[in-house]
Amino acid sequence: MKSRRYNQDGFTLIEIMVVILILGLLATIVVQSLRGAADKAKRVKAQADLAEYKTALDRYYLDNGTYPSTDQGLSALVTPPSSGRIPANYESGGYIERMTKDPWGGAYFYQSDGSAYVLKSYGPDGTESADDIDASRS
Repeated sequence: MKSRRYNQDGFTLIEIMVVILILGLLATIVVQSLRGAADKAKRVKAQADLAEYKTALDRYYLDNGTYPSTDQGLSALVTPPSSGRIPANYESGGYIERMTKDPWGGAYFYQSDGSAYVLKSYGPDGTESADDIDASRS
């Protein structure tokens, strides 16, 4: 009798499907962890923006003895206000270079009576809720 040798080179269909399944599971895990990192990065960006605005508001207060009014808004940090209480010692060039939106595309909320202010981002849902990022000073 002749002995037959079968060529066993290559992979079977089952082996290839197992590898594809494992790669799919790994890709799912990586995508889920990246999604969480993007959300965290947006929160950190909003906190950094609010810290910059707080510093600018404090400098405005030191120069003028009052915070910009609600009507003047945060734009008073970029250009001198032309209505309401006009600042006497406004820093040339403004207190910040430009206004930005929060990382979710909304405007930062600012409200002030001149001696204290509320400054916050409404977060990903865009409404006042527990996930707001608050940088108010009272």
